[in-house]
Formats: sequence, C-alpha cells, structure tokens
Amino acid sequence: MDGRLRRPSAADRTMGIPPRTYGALQVKLRESLVARALVLPIQQFIHIQGISSIFLLAAAVIALIWANSPWHDSYHHVWEMELQLSRLQLPVHAWINDALMAIFFFLVGMEIKHEIVHGELADIRRAALPVFGALGGMIVPALLFAVFNYGQPGQHGWGIPMATDIAFSLGVLGMVKGIPSDLKVFLLTLAIADDIGAIIVIAVFYSSSLDRGALLAGIVILALIVLVLKLGISRPVVYFVLGVGFWIAILRSGVHATIAGVILGFLVPTDAPLSLEDFRDMASNMAASFRDAMAKGDERAAKSILGAFDALLNNTESASERLTRLLNDWVSFLVLPLFALANAGVTFSGGAWGELFTSRIAWGIVLGLVVGKPLGITGFAKLAELMGLARVPEGVSWRQLTAVGTLAGIGFTVSIFISSLAFDDPAHLVEAKTAVLAASLVAGVLGYLALRDAKPQRKAGFTSER
Repeated sequence: MDGRLRRPSAADRTMGIPPRTYGALQVKLRESLVARALVLPIQQFIHIQGISSIFLLAAAVIALIWANSPWHDSYHHVWEMELQLSRLQLPVHAWINDALMAIFFFLVGMEIKHEIVHGELADIRRAALPVFGALGGMIVPALLFAVFNYGQPGQHGWGIPMATDIAFSLGVLGMVKGIPSDLKVFLLTLAIADDIGAIIVIAVFYSSSLDRGALLAGIVILALIVLVLKLGISRPVVYFVLGVGFWIAILRSGVHATIAGVILGFLVPTDAPLSLEDFRDMASNMAASFRDAMAKGDERAAKSILGAFDALLNNTESASERLTRLLNDWVSFLVLPLFALANAGVTFSGGAWGELFTSRIAWGIVLGLVVGKPLGITGFAKLAELMGLARVPEGVSWRQLTAVGTLAGIGFTVSIFISSLAFDDPAHLVEAKTAVLAASLVAGVLGYLALRDAKPQRKAGFTSER
C-alpha cells in the first residue's frame, strides 16, 4: 500500500466501523501485518449489524445451560464470591450489576443527551409520535402487571415489563429487509424515551433507604465535576477519579449506583469545540506554515505546528463522541454479555415449570411485554395523531408501527436488571427472570414475523397500506 490514505469503499462504509477509528486503522494497515491480518477483520466483524445481540443471546443461553447442568452449584458460587477492590468489597454479581452496568448506563445517558441536543428528541414534532408511544409502552404493561399482582407479594415488580432492550429490538428489525428508515428512527427514539422512563423508575422506586451523608457527599462531588467542566480542565484522570468517587457515594447512599452512570453521562459535552469548517480553514493555513518551516529547516517551529494540529484534531470531536467510540465495543461485547451470563442463569427444579404457569408474576410480565407493549405503543401513538400532536412519517404504515410495538416487547437486559432490584425472594426472582426470557423470545419472533408481513408490496397500480 502506498503512503496515501485510500477513500473508504462502499463495502468499508457498510461495515459500520466509526469513521475516526477506520481512518486511524488505515494508517496502521500500511505498516503493520498484525493490523492487516487481525485488527481489521476483528473491527469488521464486531461492527456487523446485530452481531452484538448474538453475543448477548449466546451469553444468556450459556448461563441457562450452566445453571441447569450437573455443575449448577458452581454457577451460583462464581457470582457469589466476594471481590475486594481497595476498601470496597462486593460479590462478583454486584460488581457486574452495580459497577459495570453503571458504564452501560453512562453510555445510555450520553446517548439520551445527544438525542435531546442534536438528534430526534431535539425536534418536538418529530419526536412526539415515538415519545407518546413509549409512554403508552410503559404505562399499559405496568398496569397489566399490577392487575395480576395487586395485593400479592409480587406487586413490587410492576416496573419489569416497562423496559425495551435497544440492542435486541434493533437487531431483529435489521433482519427484515426493505424497512423504511423512518421506522428505524421511530424504534430508536421510542427505545431512548423508554430508557428515560426506566431510569426514572429505577431511581425513584427501586432504590433502598437513603443515607443522607453519602448522598450529600455525592452532591458535593457532582458540584466539583461541574466546576471542573466549567474551568475547561481536560485531564481524563481528573474526571475518572471524581467519577469513581461519585459512583461510590451514590452506591452507599441507597440510590442505585447505575443512576450515577446516567448522571455522569448527561454531564459529558455533546458539542465539539471546533467545527469541521473551522478546522478546514485553520488547518490549511497551518499546513502552509508547516511547509514553510520545513523548507527553512526550522524543526522547532514545525513541531510546534504539529502540536497545534494535535489540539485542533482533538477539538473537532466532542467528548461524548470520543467516549462513545472508546467504550461502545467494550460495553457491547464484554459488559452486557457478562451481565447476561451472571443474571440469566435460572435453575429449574422438577416442578418449576408447573409453578410458572400459575405464577401471577410470570403472567404479569409475559402479558405486559407481549400484549401490553404493542397495545400501549400503538394506542398512545394513535391518540397523539388524532389529537394533532404527532403524525406518522411518510412511507410508514400502522401495521408496521404495530409490528415495532410488538418488537419493543423484548425486555431482556433492562427487564432482568429491574427484576434483580424488585425481588429479594429467590423464588420470585426465578419466576420474573424466566418470564422475561420467555416473553422476550415470543415478542422477538412475533415482531419479526409481523414486520416481514407488514412490508409494503410494490405492485403496479397499487400503493402501500396506510
């Protein structure tokens, strides 16, 4: 390969590799056999659409097999082992659920802020339909669960069927060819609005009694982080130390520790200090100055200009974009599969299946996710349209929106997460997790079939159904 960077081909772009990651990789490909033989194929593989969902599903299947194998005792023993870091000692499953999942929710917080500032949630009119749909997709499933469990020991689990798993739902949607882009935007915006609701529910209803001293310490650290941001300090280690301190304070306060991740995600700037247009103009002048310095043999001036280039390049990417690019693959291929491996392993005894069919908790979750989600999403979206608050995008039919509503019944990650917060009783937790897994599977299959059947058929003289 010659010294010039080649333009990404159409095939390269469809791999989904982030542009900056791809550009940096092109430099390494020129000189490194490892990059050509190993790094590029790995990057291409992990950015195939839906591949992270397959890893997540595989982890859940492995957990179920392990938990019901002759070695099921070892499954539970592994996650209950105590692990101490510094002076903080927690079981392994708590490190995953409270610490690693805080990183996941940190990414969710950044994504939500980006959508509010720059994305679909920035346009109220455009966001109205999926936001109303998300509201219905939370209220109706929670009410269905409450009807089945009112006054019963499992009534605290009403938040479980409210959640939608973004990775799985988008992964299944991507399996159907010819889906309108507006339908994908609808599901993504709906899932993000759903995440906001889930975060509020976790913070308000699934946090334990408050330790006011620890909460006050968290508020002080948060104020210090805001001050550091205002002062323009850019040292990552400063934010890392303060962020960890804030997470520990929230963990000890009784508010669930993942909320710390969401709050920190909202603080990350989403605007780049320097626009690409400004960079173009400034870089052109600096390139000319660099050539002049090299022609004069002034190496010191040339290196000084290179330092300015470094600063300019860093300033063309927002902190939110940079952190998302650095953390996203780790979360998709390590954090979430570990979470599934540690939480999806339900051990079934001889009569467990019979008990599940009579469990109010299980029926509340299954009906909430499989029936309540499409009813709530479609019903509230239709109501928003009739009231003139929202409109259905061109090229999208109500059959497709209903199919997406069915697909949103894939609760999986967040539903299992809320289950672990809602129930201390092992029997109730087993019922809830099993119901989430079953309902997510049913919703995924039904949603896929409904989407495939709802695709507009192009025939001469006919238009798609609206």
